[in-house]
Amino acid sequence: MVKNIVTTKWMQKSQFETDNPSGSKLTMFDKSQDNGDVVGFAPKALMLSSLAGCSGLDVVSLLEKMRAEVADFHIEVTAELTDEHPKFYNKVKVDYHFSDAELQPEKIQKAVNLSVTKYCGVMEMFRQFAEVEIEIHLHDLEKE
Repeated sequence: MVKNIVTTKWMQKSQFETDNPSGSKLTMFDKSQDNGDVVGFAPKALMLSSLAGCSGLDVVSLLEKMRAEVADFHIEVTAELTDEHPKFYNKVKVDYHFSDAELQPEKIQKAVNLSVTKYCGVMEMFRQFAEVEIEIHLHDLEKE
């Protein structure tokens, strides 16, 4: 079993610095507080980025194996927080956008489905506390 350890250290005010198992660091802060010119991320927003990153890495790898690479690919995650504390994401929509002159819709659909249902552990974690909706958008570069 793989064990990951991160260390998160309070820096000042509402700012924390955290690392990942490879040693890279980033700053997290409470976006409702004045953090001056500090560049950082709110913890809940990082969760959405983690969801997109996890699934995106799967999809890119699967499309490459299927020989269905695309010119451009991005994921937009929209999430709703509950009104009561502790506030958490209870509804999440993940929009996958693919652009290419020669899109292969069947392979794209298969890659996304495999990520969503089999490979992306972050997606599975989100399903434990949120209603997750998935939508695929295909953008034909020849028609745009």
